[in-house]
Amino acid sequence: MDLTHFLADSPPSVVPLSIKTHFEALTAEQRLYAHHLSRAAFNGSRIVLRQVSPESETIYDLILALYQHCQGEWTKLAERTNVLSEDLKSFLEYSAQFLGNLGNYKGFGDSKFIPRCPRETFVNLASENEKARILCEKCINSLYADEKNPALLHLGFPDKGHMTAYYPDSPDITQSEIEEVDRLLGGKGLLPENTRIRKTREGNFEILIASGISNPPASDIDTEQSSWTLPNGKIASLVFGDHREEMAKIALHMKQAGKHAANPTQKSMMDEYAKSFGTGSLLAFKESQKLWVTDVGPAVETNIGFIETYRDPAGVRAEWEGMVATVNLERTRAFKRLVDAAPDMIPKLPWSKDFEKDVFTPPDFTSLEVLSFPGSGIPAGINIPNYDDIRQSHGFKNVSLGNVLSAKAPNESIPFIRPEDLEIYQTNRDQAFEVQVGIHELLGHGTGKLLQETSPGQYNFDVQKPPKSPITGEPTATYYKPSETYSTLFASLSSSYEECRAECVAMALSCDFSILKIFGFGDGREDLNSQAGDVLYASYLSMARLGLVALEFWDPKSEKWGQAHMQARFSILKTFLEAGADFCQLDYNDEDELSDLTIKLDRAKIITHGRPAVEKYLQKLHIYKCTADIVQGRKLYEDMTKVEGEFWTKKVREQVLKKKTPRKVFVQANTVEEEGGGGGGITLKEYEPTPEGLIQSWAERDV
Repeated sequence: MDLTHFLADSPPSVVPLSIKTHFEALTAEQRLYAHHLSRAAFNGSRIVLRQVSPESETIYDLILALYQHCQGEWTKLAERTNVLSEDLKSFLEYSAQFLGNLGNYKGFGDSKFIPRCPRETFVNLASENEKARILCEKCINSLYADEKNPALLHLGFPDKGHMTAYYPDSPDITQSEIEEVDRLLGGKGLLPENTRIRKTREGNFEILIASGISNPPASDIDTEQSSWTLPNGKIASLVFGDHREEMAKIALHMKQAGKHAANPTQKSMMDEYAKSFGTGSLLAFKESQKLWVTDVGPAVETNIGFIETYRDPAGVRAEWEGMVATVNLERTRAFKRLVDAAPDMIPKLPWSKDFEKDVFTPPDFTSLEVLSFPGSGIPAGINIPNYDDIRQSHGFKNVSLGNVLSAKAPNESIPFIRPEDLEIYQTNRDQAFEVQVGIHELLGHGTGKLLQETSPGQYNFDVQKPPKSPITGEPTATYYKPSETYSTLFASLSSSYEECRAECVAMALSCDFSILKIFGFGDGREDLNSQAGDVLYASYLSMARLGLVALEFWDPKSEKWGQAHMQARFSILKTFLEAGADFCQLDYNDEDELSDLTIKLDRAKIITHGRPAVEKYLQKLHIYKCTADIVQGRKLYEDMTKVEGEFWTKKVREQVLKKKTPRKVFVQANTVEEEGGGGGGITLKEYEPTPEGLIQSWAERDV
């Protein structure tokens, strides 16, 4: 079995998440608020590890035990234990990638990565310390690939042979059983984001709910019953206290943060967070999100909890993450102008007002500098909450993460861009990405109305005269029933499908030069040969390149996509290629191996061919989502994301794998409470952007 493409990155792209200047500008109270939020966020790190694979937490403990034993003096430890310098280097690189992903599967791609050094490296490094030795014995086999079970190299449903830890101790649980339990929970109104499911020996199901206490008061439980009988006679029951120790610490820090809140809204928000994390109530979490949306323009921004469902194979259970950040006022002003322009931009999208929110509530849109973001990876932008009822009734927030966007690895290679395009691309890609992220989050995720029967017999549209679909010209025939949500109906398709819809909105509206002007590019007049035109060209080039490199995240054996955003971007590349008039082509002379493969995109046809093709695809994505048409939505998206033919599956993908570049892993700072506490005595400690610095940062985090 060829494991070349599963080896850990060498070297990994370790970059600093710079925050010192912004943190030091905070007041003493703001620092205390940020400190407790950061501690709350990082105390959930072990939850992420347990959501990835059974061995991830043990590997984490092993890396930190070795650091504590040698106090970061890795070379001396290697010399004493007869480990070659090259093998030590591979160990450190693996450890950095592991900590950057909080698990032994890529946070962006969902495939396992394995050490380049032999097993003896871990065994020898652990030989001097009993704790490390025991941990090593426990996880050594799981560090590497099980060549008899290659499907375990990818996350997915257990009955397909894949790895997942959302269904612990349940090797024989099936996809249909998971879906049956999820339908039951949906019918009872129990939200699934903070749950895992365990199948017992008797064939019953335990719904494990993350909470700081094992027996919450009945008034704090989100359903009246705690067990139900499934149609097949098996029992599904609630079990509280999953991740109990971590959830209790998190709830305590949220309470502590509340003591330093800047206003009553923040204080109430912290109380609801603490209640949710303590009792496991997602209804309390939803209350925190309503308050969060109304806490406009805070100096310290945060959102913490079980947020994104990308990595659960069923697409409903969410990974723990925590964002703590400070506001970049200068960049926020540009986003504020985009928010102000939104009511004029939304009508330019390819659907009528029937498929748009009745009233556009201007959201808070800020540029942030991240202090802490534990999870399997850090995004460039966020649009939350993900609950559609809150988005429609209370609104949402958009954030762009500035120090994530600006983080650069030295001497980063850029494959598949033609030499004649490279200077324009390198000069404008950051600006193009900022525009794309802004539109994606605000006007992508922020648009659309779900046609719903909100309660029995009550509708948010005229059910007697439903709106006409712009696709067929006929009245729409489908809508969401009272117990249905977009996530539960579109299920495993939902995350990638929605990311694709938002990316298409960004591609369509970035062609509007008035939006480019908002970001400081051009005077608002259409001119493809101006600086604004350069930014637009870089944006389309970037999307096409991402669609190509997306093939790294497609597995030819399972024919499964391992990353939601990259699946979406591949479909957009296909849209470009099918736009006609040679708008976008894959260019090469080496027909046998495609060793010189590049993207050739006709800048002059972005407006005339690129945008219309994207809008046609976008219209279908949007209407099928709004009308709960999962049949047509699934058919469209599976067709557009299907990888077929030797040209794509072998030739192109092989070049993508040969030229792939490591994904960034971030070295994050720690906040430290000075001896004696109180009085705002919080300092910041930053670390070297090296594998050693990354390991040290986690060791000193003590979580």
